[in-house]
Amino acid sequence: MSEKKIMLGNEAIARGAWEAGVKVSAAYPGTPSTEISENVALYDEIYAEWSPNEKVATEVAIGASMSGVRSMVSMKHVGVNVASDPLYTVAYIGVNGGLVMVAADDPGMYSSQNEQDTRCVARAAQVPVIEPADSSEAKEFVKFAYDISEKYDTPVIVRTTTRLAHSQGIVELCDRDNREDRPYVKDIKKNVMMPGNAKLRHIVVEDRMKALAADGYDFPINKVEYNDTSIGFITSGIPYQYVKEAMPNASVLKLGMVHPLPKKLIEEFASKVDKLYIFEELEPVIEEQVKSWGIKCVGKEIFTLQGEYSATLLKKALLGQQPDVKEAADVPARPPILCPGCPHRSVYTVLKKLKIHAAGDIGCYTLGAVPPLSVVETSVCMGSSISTLHGMEKAKGKDYVKDWVAVIGDSTFLHTGINSLMNMVYNKGVGTVLILDNSTTAMTGHQDHAATGKTLKGETTYMINIYNLCKSLGIEHVYEVSSFDLEGLENAVKEETKREEVSVIICKAPCVLLKGNVFKTKCEPVPEKCKKCGACLRPGCPAITKNEDGTISIDDTMCNGCGLCKGLCKFDAIKEVEA
Repeated sequence: MSEKKIMLGNEAIARGAWEAGVKVSAAYPGTPSTEISENVALYDEIYAEWSPNEKVATEVAIGASMSGVRSMVSMKHVGVNVASDPLYTVAYIGVNGGLVMVAADDPGMYSSQNEQDTRCVARAAQVPVIEPADSSEAKEFVKFAYDISEKYDTPVIVRTTTRLAHSQGIVELCDRDNREDRPYVKDIKKNVMMPGNAKLRHIVVEDRMKALAADGYDFPINKVEYNDTSIGFITSGIPYQYVKEAMPNASVLKLGMVHPLPKKLIEEFASKVDKLYIFEELEPVIEEQVKSWGIKCVGKEIFTLQGEYSATLLKKALLGQQPDVKEAADVPARPPILCPGCPHRSVYTVLKKLKIHAAGDIGCYTLGAVPPLSVVETSVCMGSSISTLHGMEKAKGKDYVKDWVAVIGDSTFLHTGINSLMNMVYNKGVGTVLILDNSTTAMTGHQDHAATGKTLKGETTYMINIYNLCKSLGIEHVYEVSSFDLEGLENAVKEETKREEVSVIICKAPCVLLKGNVFKTKCEPVPEKCKKCGACLRPGCPAITKNEDGTISIDDTMCNGCGLCKGLCKFDAIKEVEA
């Protein structure tokens, strides 16, 4: 009897890679994909790394594939944008060993800056997409992806979503496929994409996609379930689960391969149902193609383009049914906030005092945009803060940016911020950059990066020195200061924003949630000294509350003893005590 285990979708994907015989895995952490690589790293047979960004990770996987081994690269949907340069071209090149990209979309934007649909990218790049609907399929579909990758000489995208990535299901554990490496064969026309070769490979890509669309009729991952033929659904992935819950008697065509679409199978299914619905989250990728074939169907006319779907949404759209439970309208919203003791809060407190505007980036520190700090005023994508500041200066002049700074985290700086800083120096920019170095990739769960001295496998490695890296670009004014040194940080910001050149302030303090952090003290109010001025409340630390009489209380279960409130109090009304 085979062993079965309950697994997260991400955990099952990692298991699928191991069972498929993958030898190399590369990734940059990004919710909801992060746990894939963290679980891959547990398998000794797979080399696994955190790369500095998704483009580099994809190129690592491509190199491994070219050498003849199965490889995988994982990222969230916006990471696909960063990886699109190599992705579009490797579609022309094809593979030697199987190559799979796992792309985790985020319907509902639980942890993302947009709601893009990876299927749209895949259509443009002409890369097939496979989409599982539960943890068991997540494992099996990864294995199938490697089979078709090698059979059709193509990279394959396995698309997941937040709901699949973080839901659990029963997975049957199988043995590893310890296959022989494919031999490397020198083939310049296939592997070197200069124009003459690429023109020939484009023809190969078109023929490949036609073959996949035709062969998809018999792919076991595409399943037809005929029940009541008065109503039929074409769906895929997690939305399939909602269809089965809301409309258990309907006929369903569950697509495991969502690009290219198996036209013959879809036409056959559509001919056997009276009314056809396309139920897909985000963009009408399936719907538009089905309608273009002259097949009558209903999709986004009644189903939203925005957010995550549910069985309730389906029932409401088709049957007019309202939710069975009362909406919790009276429950207060709980937006994300910076943790008690977070070093970013200290930095933003100084910036707010100085009335400094901040061009922001992607990370925990984006929360500096929300009250009561409200310092971060822009946030676009990874590494954008420095480039945004540079663009402002070039548009409005040197004086305009003297009350602005760029803020960026250490991991994000190494991801793409370094390129932006390089550009700023090269193009004679003016501006102050604050690198908020908390010694981790905090936002996605404390993953290591090139400046932490640890690999994904937990091995000790060379630790990139961010100070020296900035100096190597020719920046004269680079400073390190503790994020909790309010006076030192204030003086540095005042001084550097006056300069008419590029300067960098590295604000150093480890993330308060890092393992190994030991807090020896906590802060405690001294009510008799309190002047009720509210200075300690201005940073918005969730451990501090205002009492009815105007004094404050500090929750000792939340306080991490950072001392920010004590540093802001001019009346010694807060003291440090042993934790």
